[in-house]
Amino acid sequence: MIFIDRIDAGRHLAGRLRHLRGRDLVVVGLPRGGVPVAAEVARALNAPLDVIVVRKLGVPFQPELGMGAIGQDGVRIINEDIVRMAHVSPEELAAVEARERAELERRARRYRGGRARVPLEGRMVIVIDDGIATGSTARAACKVARAQGAARVALAVPVAPPGWTAALQDDADELSCLETPAGFMAIGQWYADFSQPTDEQVAACLRQAGGPAPASVLHASPNADLPRDEEVEIQTGPVRLTGRLTVPEDPRGFVMFAHGSGSSRHSPRNRFVATVLNQVGLGTLLFDLLTVREEVDRANVFDVELLARRLVDTAARLRDLPEAHGLGVGYFGAGTGAAAALWAAAEPGADVAAVVSRGGRPDLAGPRLAHVTAPTLLIVGGRDEVVLELNRQAQARLRCENGLAVVPDATHLFEEPGALEASAVLAREWFIDHLAPVPQFSPGA
Repeated sequence: MIFIDRIDAGRHLAGRLRHLRGRDLVVVGLPRGGVPVAAEVARALNAPLDVIVVRKLGVPFQPELGMGAIGQDGVRIINEDIVRMAHVSPEELAAVEARERAELERRARRYRGGRARVPLEGRMVIVIDDGIATGSTARAACKVARAQGAARVALAVPVAPPGWTAALQDDADELSCLETPAGFMAIGQWYADFSQPTDEQVAACLRQAGGPAPASVLHASPNADLPRDEEVEIQTGPVRLTGRLTVPEDPRGFVMFAHGSGSSRHSPRNRFVATVLNQVGLGTLLFDLLTVREEVDRANVFDVELLARRLVDTAARLRDLPEAHGLGVGYFGAGTGAAAALWAAAEPGADVAAVVSRGGRPDLAGPRLAHVTAPTLLIVGGRDEVVLELNRQAQARLRCENGLAVVPDATHLFEEPGALEASAVLAREWFIDHLAPVPQFSPGA
């Protein structure tokens, strides 16, 4: 099995672990790549999410070769065979360990943002990474969980080499893996998208991790508590869609996210952008335009008209909320979601205040582009040459206020250092400039 990305891998892994739902669980991910996988499992099992920070100790002249790993609470694992074969001196080993220990502590503070760790004492802990290579970091994480008082430790990964359990069976009570392919050479070869999450994306996953509260139905509620940050269900036609609604204190507007193909409300990239918007007082609604069953049919993923119709329906329900009364609503779209956002913005009476497309396919909105009236910003990576040209052609068909922002050296997924942050700032400034409150007119005015 080739996983679409870490979100997809997490959903599959959650299915394997569903029998643990209802236990006193904590799900912990190994930063950075294991956290998006763990977030999916935590949601499916209705369990809290946290991280266990470990650091590989790389051979000084060949850092990608691990000679051990360290973790919080003084956990230390050394592969004496590699140390000996690489002729690493005690002084060199100590220097690498000191450097990695400082980085470990920095990342632990960065990811949690000052929040206390989730207590593991007496609980079952599921340690999750995006895959197993040598297993040294996974072993260190399991030892950290033990050191913090876990009653039982399970280690679960989407992919690992054959025979992976031999080196880890003494460190975990349960071992789970979806795929152990004979041709295993590297974890990344089993992912279509293996772009590395940033530190901020990991922190955003933890900030926005769903707790054990059940989902509520998105509807007008005069007693709604502010601020809100919760899972919601949205009725549109015959189906209910799932989303995450975040309402800052005194919101200045709302942005609805239309995800691209293969993505969802759990996308670390979109959640990162949402957090940037929340920080300046913009409410956000990240929701899945298709149900899990509908996603199986790839034709639905590219049915822009269907996606746009659901976006319009959900926008109407969002405007019914007391918190959104009188505030402007904008659309943020990525991939095919950008086409859906523009199609929806072209609907008569759509009343959309602004649209931002990041790495989108606005060309798929076709003849609707000329009917968009909302100010529209198209953000594209400078090295995403095919999509950049499609955006230039789409921009030429727009008749509204518009702009094309090119992030230098960024590719389609904006995984280069600083690229995603740059695109988020561009989106933030566009929405701040255009999400002015909707004028309210009293009768007879």
